[in-house]
Amino acid sequence: MKQKSCSIDHSLEDVLQKLNDQQEHLPQKTSMDVESFLNRSPSQESLNEVFHLLKKYDLASAEEQQERNHQLTAIVKAES
Repeated sequence: MKQKSCSIDHSLEDVLQKLNDQQEHLPQKTSMDVESFLNRSPSQESLNEVFHLLKKYDLASAEEQQERNHQLTAIVKAES
């Protein structure tokens, strides 16, 4: 699933807050990997992608959450 592009650049603080908000709904490994990734000064494009994958994560179906987990993992691996 391709996320809608967004004209808003999300700050690192915004993304960290969104991660914190969704942490209890994320698999622990995914949460830890994303947090570690955010501590490595990712690109603005990656920040925006991660923000939108985390946005309303808790409201997504199990299938949608699994797809988002795969996308988050791919982003983390691409910039490591």
